[in-house]
Order: sequence, then structure tokens, then C-alpha cells
Amino acid sequence: MPDNRRSQIITSGPQRTPNRAMLRAVGFEDADFSKPIVGLANGYSTITPCNAGINDLALRAEASLRQAGTMPQMFGTITISDGISMGTEGMKYSLVSREVIADAIETVCNGQSLDGVLAIGGCDKNMPGALIAIARLNIPAIFVYGGTIKPGHYDGRDLTVVSAFEAVGQHSAGRIDEAELLQIERHTCPGVGSCGGMFTANTMSSAIEALGLSLPYSSTMAAEDAEKADSAEKSAFVLADAIRKQILPSQLLTRQAFENAISVVMAVGGSTNAVLHLLAIARASGVELTLDDFETLRQRVSVLCDLKPSGRYVTTNLHAAGGIPLVMKMLLAQGLLHGDALTISGQTIAEVLADVPSEPPANQDVVRPWDKPVYARGHLAVLKGNLASEGAIAKISGVKTPQIVGPARVFESEEDCLDAILAGQIRAGDIVVVRYEGPKGGPGMREMLAPTSAIVGAGLGDSVGLITDGRFSGGTYGMVVGHVAPEAAVGGTIALVEEGDTIAIDANAQSLHLDVSESELERRRAKWQPPAPRYETGVLAKYAKLVSSSSLGAVTDLDLY
Repeated sequence: MPDNRRSQIITSGPQRTPNRAMLRAVGFEDADFSKPIVGLANGYSTITPCNAGINDLALRAEASLRQAGTMPQMFGTITISDGISMGTEGMKYSLVSREVIADAIETVCNGQSLDGVLAIGGCDKNMPGALIAIARLNIPAIFVYGGTIKPGHYDGRDLTVVSAFEAVGQHSAGRIDEAELLQIERHTCPGVGSCGGMFTANTMSSAIEALGLSLPYSSTMAAEDAEKADSAEKSAFVLADAIRKQILPSQLLTRQAFENAISVVMAVGGSTNAVLHLLAIARASGVELTLDDFETLRQRVSVLCDLKPSGRYVTTNLHAAGGIPLVMKMLLAQGLLHGDALTISGQTIAEVLADVPSEPPANQDVVRPWDKPVYARGHLAVLKGNLASEGAIAKISGVKTPQIVGPARVFESEEDCLDAILAGQIRAGDIVVVRYEGPKGGPGMREMLAPTSAIVGAGLGDSVGLITDGRFSGGTYGMVVGHVAPEAAVGGTIALVEEGDTIAIDANAQSLHLDVSESELERRRAKWQPPAPRYETGVLAKYAKLVSSSSLGAVTDLDLY
């Protein structure tokens, strides 16, 4: 087998005897030393429903890897539950966990000179963390998604975890009573799997399928359905074949593949976090990708899928309608997908999609026909202006007023902002500014699902704007602008905003502007002092020192590229 890393550990000879002895202790026999050693990066954890079902998939994949003639070696990696940590100090560790996952998988695979890796993940940062590692390693690799949760049901409605966050705002505004709040909480999450709308986990699983590093249809399967375990088994056999053929991530993670992934994210109405994560994966792959590329593709690609948070349906509905292959085939038919991009199976995208229809089924409206899209253009707009010279991201799906001008209501943290919303202190026409929540300033770039859901729950989703140097959950919608860069902690203009300043958000003109003269901004800038670090030791302190701007993907090894 070409480029065989296995020889670094188990080549015959006296100098390798201790290595072989160690492997015998974990089950190797004489014949096994000639087989590829495959890492199985298992994100199993009972800390979140997203990952609670993953171990069964890992065991199924492990057995299949053995059957396929390889020697699987299972190891664990971490997860942080965004849904559980949301709105707390713990959320600062969420984006950090992406780097920890990437570093952990890279460390084990390179430390043990493994010949390939099958990574299994569920919660939001599992996917980009694994893909960053896969890009760095450049050994044959495949990703297995743990699967989406099925929708909860209450009072004739499909529920997702976002329903619970919005119910808090509804309760605070007096729109529902405590009994209904409790019923929504009880019925929101009926079993295992990742959050059920086109939120960050399902967005990134869809993007990975488009990148060619997971199997067709696998990104939208329900965690509890038998086909998910069957797909994990098939993934193991595909990886074993890729190891024999030496199909490498560098052959898959090309500029064309990233354009395919961005187009799919736009078509399904995916999370703003996809921008951050695809930038980071591209950087690890050595592929040049910028915010401007997202805007270019947004202008070409329509939103085809009517999915939550701003739409009506959940990811299992998309799967039933035809899943990501249907969306990709529709894009391919319009010349908006690179059909010659390679996949882990050795087939091109066009070959994978050969038998997939290019029109959605007539008996559903989850996926719209090309000539009747949900939105004519993509929903993730890149805004620039004196408030975001490096750029910011607005998710404009479901937004009735893409332009809003109003007075700034300034908050130095997510908690202060949420308290004000729940206390009824935010009025229609306000522009809420939440700062010092960026990659360095947070540190960790928390998601603002609690305040944005509270705004929607209070009935202000169409009349209040919110901008932040933090992030948004994939469950967020409304006139919200995140990833504002440069961030406040490094002296970005968002740090200079004062209460009552006029801010203009214009998604149509792709503009984010603070109506303050340049001379006044210079006066404020001269007085501004960087805040003291919020953490002086531990992982958050290290992260704050290393992390780059969100406009570059918030990576922690920027100087190495």
C-alpha cells in the first residue's frame, strides 16, 4: 500500500518488538500487523442528546472496519452541549471545543501513525473540529454524523429546542402562562440526536456531505432510525476502500468543494456558524476562502428549503423529501455545483447524483422548485461599513424589514442584554449592541440564542435589531448581525458605540453603519483602553491569546499558515 504510515509503528525487526507487544495486548495477532490501522474518533457522551446515541454507531463502525480488513483503534474526544450551556458562562467553551476536538484527533492519529480515521460526532462543534483535524492530517478519512433529533410535539406544533428558548420570552412578555412554558419544555426534545431544525449541527453535516467527506443522505438521517446505523457500517467499508486507493482529504477539500458546500448551505437556509467553520476548515486545508466568496455565491443561489428556525419544517422532513442529494442535484442542474469534485467513495459529485431527480417531489413543499424558491437569493449576507470594516454576517431569512435604523442600546455582556429584554426595557426600533463577546473578548464568542429568542418571544423580532461581535445559534432568526469584526476587545468600532447613537443596518445594501462623524470616532478611540483579560489562566486564557478574528474563521494557529 503506498504511503504506508503503519510501518512507522509495526515494521518487523528488533527495534519494533516493544511496539508490537503493546498492540498484542489490545488484540493484535500475527496476521493483523499487515493490516491498516484505523482510528475511530468517538464523540460519544451522555452530556447531551446530540451525542448520546453515538457509541452504538461507533461499535457498528468498529465491527465493519474489522470485517473490511483493517484494525480499528477506538479513542474518545470531547463535546460541549451548546443547548445546555447557552446563556451561561459555560457557553464560552463551545467554540473553544472545536479547537480541542481538532487538536485531540490530530494528536492521536499522528501520535500513533494511523493509516486512516473515521470520526463520529453529533453536537455543533464536533463536525468542524473533526474536519479541521482531517484537513491537517491528510490521511484517508470519513465523517459519520450522529443524526438529527426527531421533532417534539405539543398542541399540534412541531417543537425544537429553540421553541423552549422562545417560550421564555413569550412567558416574560405575558403571552403564555407558566403551565404552557412547562409543557413546551417537557415536549421539546423527545429523544437522542442533534437539534432538529436547520441549525448549526444539521447545517455542518449537510456541508460535509457536500464536501464529499460523508455518504449521500447521511447528513439528514434521524439518530434513532436504523438507517443511521446502516450508514455508519457502510461508511466503514468506504473508508477501508479509500485507504487501499489512497483517496486523501487534500483531493477532496478543494476550492471547488468549498464552493459546493457554501452553495448547499445557502440553499438549505443554514446557520451563520457555517461561515466561521468553513473559513477555518479551508484554512486548515490550504484553500483560500474569504467572506467575499460567501457573498458572491449568495447572489447566485436561492434558498430552496422551508426549514426552521425561520421556516416551517424540520430536518427529518427534508430527509423524507430527498435530503441533501436532492438539493445538490437541483443546484447541479442549474450549473451551481462543481460536478467534477471528488468524494471519499472515489466517485465525482456528478456520478454520486446520477440517479437523483433534479426536481423536488410534487407532494411536498419542504423543498421548493427552482422557479419558486423560498427566497430568491441566499440568506447569509456579508455586511461591511464603519462598524464592521472586516465584515459581519446577517441571517436575513424570515426578515420582513431588511433595513432598520434606530438608537443603540449598548450592553457589555449577553447577561446584561437578556436582563433588559426580559424586564421589558427594549422597545420597537431599538438596535441592541452586545459587545466584548468576540473570540478574544468573551473569550470564546458566545452564541446569543437566549437574547434573540427572548426578542422574538416578546413579539419584537421584526422591529428590533441586534448586532454583536459574538455569534448566533443556528436557531436564531430576525434582524440580527453577528461576527462583527474587528471585535470590541481589539478596539473595533463596536467598542466605541455609545448609548443613543444611531445605527443603520441595511441587508439589501450589505451595510452596517454607525452615524457618528470620523472626528468623533477618533476622539473616542483615543480615550478607549483595552479591557483587562477576563481569564488569566486555563484554556480560555490560552484561547484569548491565540485566536484570530472571526473574519478569518477564529482559528488558533493563524501564524502557522
